[in-house]
Amino acid sequence: MTSFPATVGGLATEVRLPAGAGPFPAVLIRTPYDRARHRAEAEGWARCGFAAVVQDVRGRFASPGAWHPYRNEAADGAAAARWIRRQPWNDGRFVAAGASYAAHCALVLALEALPEARPDAVIAAVPALGAAETAREPSGVERLLARAGWWAAHGDRPDSDEAALDRALAADPGLLTHLPLTGLPERIGRDLPSWTGLWRHRERGRLSSRAPHAGMPLLAVGGHHDHFTEDTVALWRTWGGPSARLLLGPWGHGLVAAPGADAGPSHRVALGALYARWARRALTRDLAPGRHGALALGGGDLWLPAGTEGEPRRLRPRLLHGTAFTADPDRPVRSDGLTVPTGGAPDRCVLATPPLPRPLDAVGPVRIRLRATADTPSADWAARLVALPPDAPAERLAVGVLRRGETDDRRAEFTVELGRLARRLRAGTRLRLEIAGHHFPAHARNPHTGDDPVTADRLLASRRDVDPASVTLTLHVLTARPTSTDPAKELLR
Repeated sequence: MTSFPATVGGLATEVRLPAGAGPFPAVLIRTPYDRARHRAEAEGWARCGFAAVVQDVRGRFASPGAWHPYRNEAADGAAAARWIRRQPWNDGRFVAAGASYAAHCALVLALEALPEARPDAVIAAVPALGAAETAREPSGVERLLARAGWWAAHGDRPDSDEAALDRALAADPGLLTHLPLTGLPERIGRDLPSWTGLWRHRERGRLSSRAPHAGMPLLAVGGHHDHFTEDTVALWRTWGGPSARLLLGPWGHGLVAAPGADAGPSHRVALGALYARWARRALTRDLAPGRHGALALGGGDLWLPAGTEGEPRRLRPRLLHGTAFTADPDRPVRSDGLTVPTGGAPDRCVLATPPLPRPLDAVGPVRIRLRATADTPSADWAARLVALPPDAPAERLAVGVLRRGETDDRRAEFTVELGRLARRLRAGTRLRLEIAGHHFPAHARNPHTGDDPVTADRLLASRRDVDPASVTLTLHVLTARPTSTDPAKELLR
């Protein structure tokens, strides 16, 4: 193998070529996280016969310029694409690949660049589709902890400090409770001019609206425990290229390096080798048309064909306590613990199902329907579903947060979406459902005044009333014991 540095469009780039005369197909990875961290990955691509091109995005690490997340990636990626196709070692074909922000770089190149700069195939893992998609839930609720951590580590600086937020929280455990949230940079001792601007991004869907017009194959990879699961699945479902493949495992944002408690031996997938095999078939047009893929069944140690979904089953959990409760942003229900207080005034409504009489495979969306009221101009409704196995610790299954304002009909029933499950629940497991006004610090606290939670400087307690008879939990349940499939078979068919 041969490696050498290059400057492409003014940006720092490294190239690693396979052994042999070539020309070769290429893979392009554009990253804000330091191209040097991708050297092992580049070597893996080169061993598989691909020329690996890894580039620091504008304003990061060795690349000059100003770092503006999500702003310059289509134009800079197009310059890199044209450069690759002019090189004698490239056979005219390349794959745009990446995870998280690097997946965003790959997708904007595929969906926004002029045709001559578009890749021949795309690998998008745990894709960050845009600023609004990463900063907010579809309901508009702010993803506070994840964005504070990312901006403290990477925002408005050429390098990264992964532990920045952890250090700041160690020095001030109440860091994220101080108001207004726009003052966070000063409190952590950083100049972060883009922090306030992040929260002005409210329009979601720019990239996803273009996905139906894509013209190349897609491999979308995600995890059940990732923030961007819904975006990953939606991208696969709407992709308009000749083929789309989905691999969704019981993983967090780090994929196989971040397995969930429900991951089993069959879920240890060699992603690099699988990516290379898929890329080879995508470039030679050997993939069958249509949407296929594999979906891990957490707790079941097997894989299902992507698109598998159970039949809807509606459960009526029984009230334990809290039909009336106070959502106090000074004492919010926390996202980082599953203990439910048993003394004092209730801070949430808690319901539970009887023990499951037999194992249950929940595969598909989770939602609750309820009738409830709040006495404040704005209210968030956080719903958390927790598994209580008979002989194991409680485990979070799904969370959803809905924001309702003073223009909503307070007497009407409403639905809170909790994302998707692909999980085997053992016999004897009880399901606990918590309905609260906050899910902090994962999500910003609603101040209940009607003011923007990012700029608010005062908080009000909110009185809530839930009609327990109206609460319906809907799971999608497989009606027959599933047969396992092979992820490689589904992705490479």
